[in-house]
Amino acid sequence: MAILVDRFSRVVVQGITGHEGDFHARAMLDYGTNIVAGMTPGKGGQVFEHEGRKIPIFNTVADAVAETEADTSCIFVPPAGAADSACEAAEAGIQVIVNITEGIPVFDALRQYNYVASLGATLIGPNCPGIVTAGQCKVGIMPARIFTPGPVGLISRSGTLTYEVVNALTEAGVGQTTCIGIGGDPVIGSKFLDLLMEFNEDEETKCVVLIGEIGGSDEEEAAEYIKEEFEKPVVGFISGRTAPPGKRMGHAGAIVSGGKGTADSKVAAFKEAGILLADLTMDIPTLVKQALGI
Repeated sequence: MAILVDRFSRVVVQGITGHEGDFHARAMLDYGTNIVAGMTPGKGGQVFEHEGRKIPIFNTVADAVAETEADTSCIFVPPAGAADSACEAAEAGIQVIVNITEGIPVFDALRQYNYVASLGATLIGPNCPGIVTAGQCKVGIMPARIFTPGPVGLISRSGTLTYEVVNALTEAGVGQTTCIGIGGDPVIGSKFLDLLMEFNEDEETKCVVLIGEIGGSDEEEAAEYIKEEFEKPVVGFISGRTAPPGKRMGHAGAIVSGGKGTADSKVAAFKEAGILLADLTMDIPTLVKQALGI
């Protein structure tokens, strides 16, 4: 089953004629993603061709949805227009929106979040690597070769750590259901809690890996839900535990302020929730196998 995307998802790539959109659309097609449309204003009527496939390009997402019944969007649009692109996708009826773009102004990100949520769509990102349901669908920029189908779901604030941990799981013989990089900006669409609720209902996911980092309170909120309602084992890792006080570490959202979002508070919350906590990323596959009883 997996969550959010699968082999039946019908994907429109917003910004498909740009350098990044072109490159990653081809990689998604190579993985087997069902891209049914591209969208670039002023390029409607053109065709995106890749290894014998011809993908129609539209001027608007609404046109793409009307003609192809697209239900998922992947956004490769410069920061000034990326939030508007997500809003356009939601207004057109897209159900899952993956906004890859980095550098979206915070005010635009807030507007994007509120508008997409008001229309009932799921937003992943911005400033994220996207989502992969192993063996079925890749929406975003994650390297396809590291994924293999299996029973483990993964949610991460860090794109690089997503790749590292997925690769380690695969090398250890542990496959994945769906892996999601939620993004490291202060304002993102889907948080740990939102996606844990999805995984809780997925019969194929038997264990979930959470990769958090300093800053914000998402990990603590997720830990409370895991303690009270989540029915599956969870393996966790908190990055930035050695960060100097007050320092921003890589992501705009990874900054501790007002005594909140510290590594210690997140570690304590994970332990209290019964999460198997890894001190090093290389420990995660062993803990996952322990959780799965293999």
